[in-house]
Amino acid sequence: MFLLQTQSTASAGPPRSGIGPSPQSSSGSGHLFSLCSKQHWTVAQWSKVLFSDESKFCMSFGNQGARVWRKTGEKEMPKCLKSSVKYPQSVMVWGAMSAAGVGPLFFIKGRVNAASYQEILEHFMLPSAEKLYGDEDFVFQHDLAPAHSAKTTGKWFTDHGITVLNWPANSPDLNPIENLWDIVKRKLRDARPNTLDELNGNYRSILGLHNTSAVPQADCLHATPH
Repeated sequence: MFLLQTQSTASAGPPRSGIGPSPQSSSGSGHLFSLCSKQHWTVAQWSKVLFSDESKFCMSFGNQGARVWRKTGEKEMPKCLKSSVKYPQSVMVWGAMSAAGVGPLFFIKGRVNAASYQEILEHFMLPSAEKLYGDEDFVFQHDLAPAHSAKTTGKWFTDHGITVLNWPANSPDLNPIENLWDIVKRKLRDARPNTLDELNGNYRSILGLHNTSAVPQADCLHATPH
């Protein structure tokens, strides 16, 4: 499932291969094999998986923006220029979703270590799971980032009796939650909040996520593996 892409060239010699995970690496084929072993899971089984991930949200929206009418020679005039930010503000966001719906977003302050990740699990993941699954069992998915794979984090899951589906770290968009991030980031581009505080304090109204049903359940169903 990890593909090495080659680049064609007119010069002699073999083409250079793309860069992919080493077969012996902890984030490579060893853990991917465990996913392949679940390729025959039914829709009902995948529906029990609560997918999670972190994603970076930037306050810069690339080259998209309003166009201006200008005459020849006015290209460099201030009224025809759009300001740019060399180091745009950004924030890391944690989220979770399943075939049953979407949990709340959590804005992460600072770097994520094992202790802070367990706080996220305690105060955001567990309430999301309870809302989406009630008293039913579920499987929690996360990748093998250091904070996720720490021994203390593993003990946290054991203490809470939660089954974990490990996912390859730095995987090529295997996680269905990438579809959710795409939806949210498109809404963010349309809303264009001015500051991180504005986004953090009012993200539900800014992004149109007043409740978990704001992202259609059908989108979640189509995003999960079949």
